[in-house]
Formats: sequence, C-alpha cells, structure tokens
Amino acid sequence: MEIPFSPPFVNDEIINEVVDTLRSGWITTGPKVKQLEKEVVELTGCPEALAVNSWTSGAILVLKWFGVGKGDEVIIPAYTYSATALSVIHCGATPIMVDVLDDFTMDPIKLKQAITKRTKVVMPVDFAGLMCDYEAINEVVKDKAVVSLFTPASEKQSDLGRILVLSDAAHSIGAKLNEVSSGKATDITIFSFHAVKNVTTAEGGIICINLPKPFSNEEEYKLMRLWSLNGQTKDAFTKSQAGGWKYDILFAGLKVNMPDLCAALGLGQIRLYSQLLNERTRIGKAYEAFFSNQAWAKCPILVDEKRVSCNHLYALRINGINEAQRDQMIEYITDLGVAVNVHFIPMPMLTVFKDLGYRIEDYPQAYKNYAVEISLPIYPQLTNEEVSYICSTVERAYKSLL
Repeated sequence: MEIPFSPPFVNDEIINEVVDTLRSGWITTGPKVKQLEKEVVELTGCPEALAVNSWTSGAILVLKWFGVGKGDEVIIPAYTYSATALSVIHCGATPIMVDVLDDFTMDPIKLKQAITKRTKVVMPVDFAGLMCDYEAINEVVKDKAVVSLFTPASEKQSDLGRILVLSDAAHSIGAKLNEVSSGKATDITIFSFHAVKNVTTAEGGIICINLPKPFSNEEEYKLMRLWSLNGQTKDAFTKSQAGGWKYDILFAGLKVNMPDLCAALGLGQIRLYSQLLNERTRIGKAYEAFFSNQAWAKCPILVDEKRVSCNHLYALRINGINEAQRDQMIEYITDLGVAVNVHFIPMPMLTVFKDLGYRIEDYPQAYKNYAVEISLPIYPQLTNEEVSYICSTVERAYKSLL
C-alpha cells in the first residue's frame, strides 16, 4: 500500500470554481479574493480578513504596518517553521526565541521572562491544529509591569500602547479555544493556505484583523490592502474599468496580493470545510483509539478542557527512544509505503540560526519534543483501511527497534 503524506483535497466543485475563474477572464486579485475573505470572516468571526500570497508575506506586511524594524525584538517559539523567524529578520528586527511546553506551544512563563523594552511583538505559534493558551499570553502582554516597559516607536504602536500579539495560525484554521475560533483570539492572526494546509489556495495566506479600540478594523484592512499592492491606491481590477487608469503610490508597500485563480481553489475548499474537518476528526480519533492503548506511544492533544484541534497534523511521539531511533522508525515506515514527516526541526538546529548564535541546548523542551516526533498522514481522502495500515506499520516500526 502506498500512502502519500498530505495531498490536497480537490473535487469537481473545486475544479469548477477554478474553471469559472479562468473563463471569467479575470485571474489576478478581484471578486474571488473578496469572496474568500468574506468566507474567512464568516468562519472565524473576525472583523476583517485580507488575502495575501503566503503566510510569510502576510507576517512581513503586518510587522511593517506596525512599524517593526532595526533594534526591535519579536518573541517567537524555538519550535516552529523557519518562516516565523525569517519574517522578523526580513524586517530588520531580532527574533527572540523561547522554549515551548510539552504540547508544542509557546511557554507563557518563558515568554514573560524574555520581554524587554525592545519587545514590540509576540508571535505565538499554533501547532498541528491546536491553539496556544492565548488567555495566558494575552494576560502577560496586558500585565501592568509589561505595559510600562513598552516603548512605542510608530503611530500604530502608540495607538495600541502595548506589545502586539500576532498569532502564527498557519496550522489552526477551524480550531477553537474556549469556543473562540482561531482568527479571533488575538490582535492579528495569520493563516497559511499553502498546498498542505487544511484549506489551500496552492500558495497563500489570510490576515485576520481583530484590533481593539481606538483602531477601526475596517480602516486597517484598507491600509493593509494598500500595503499588499505596493502602496497603490487602485488595484488592477479597479484600474481596468473605463476611466479608472489614474492611480497614486502612497508609500513603499509590498507586492504580496493573492490572485483570483488561487482564491478560487480556496473558495471551493472553505465552503466544504465543515465536511473536511469532520473527516480529519474521524482520522484523528481513529489514531487516538489505537495509539492510546500502546504504552510506547504518546498521543497529541485533540481536545482538552479549553481547546479543540482542527487536526492539521497528527504529531505522534514515541516514548523511550532517541532521535536516531526515531529516524530508524521513519525509514522503516517509509519502506512499507507510508509517507510520514517530522514537525519541526527546531530552528536553533538549522544552519542559518546557528550562525546567528542560537543554541538548541537553550531550548530543552523543544529538542525533547522534536527528537521523538513522527507526523502521520491525516487528510479527508484517507480510508479507514489506510488508517489501520498506518497504525500497524508504525507499531511494526517500533517493534523493529526491539
């Protein structure tokens, strides 16, 4: 049996949505993008949503919008994909890494210890479909002593008057924390719509804007939209209308807008999302039913007293082994036709960050989680028979170590 790791879900409805865009004659940013943004607002309950061409460009846009630059610090977890840190570096700021909890999410205590007068943004990372403890994180940034440290260096920073909480929710569309949907739990949330995500536009992302007063979320959406289009006052759709050719460039923006052709793929998926989410939950529960009975297996959190995962990944950990043995298991599983993965190699283990002075020894929980983690396939197309085969294959791989 050959089982891929994470193929996109594409059915006739989704294909028809994309074909409709091709036949419309309008393939760059236009009406389909607006429809997708509205669908995200409806799904999450956030006031405004802006589509961009990737999570990474969305993060760079938000950091620049907030005035983050040289000399500033952004606190992130050490256990995440490199884009989280690279978006900070591309803005000229310094990523400050902190360790994570056993559940892979940012440790609020380590976060508080890392805050300085230079801290402008905290960027927690949701993992595998499970949201961070944003109640604890928001409490940290709103603490009087922490607020008193905050030194604004831009108009937006002065308006907020504290550290911005920017959620890296690349994994968590559809997840909930105390009945609050991902996208509405922090000041700003960014989803990834990359090819392997629960909702995909092939490449893309969505910025969910949920800022407190005195901000107008509608006005900030308009401003960020300008940021995504080179600071240009008219998008291509508007310019194409009769007499609409005149425009101005208000500031040095970016070029990170999402095209309609990509949005059409996402539209077809997000309209089926409750169905797709149910299928992911089916598979997650099947894995849990099997692995929870194995003393050597540690199941990820799918539901706890506060949170409900959207089952983006199934991050299984293997008790009592080391990194080399984990790698042996992966090789064994792969040889039997099951594609698995590891999420993630902690950033301090990667050359670009080692060269900047980060050391994995400073993040013991991140390494502990990584060294024994194996991500199993979890997507709607998996049959019960395939799930059973994956379970038995992982079990055989573990027994092969003995």
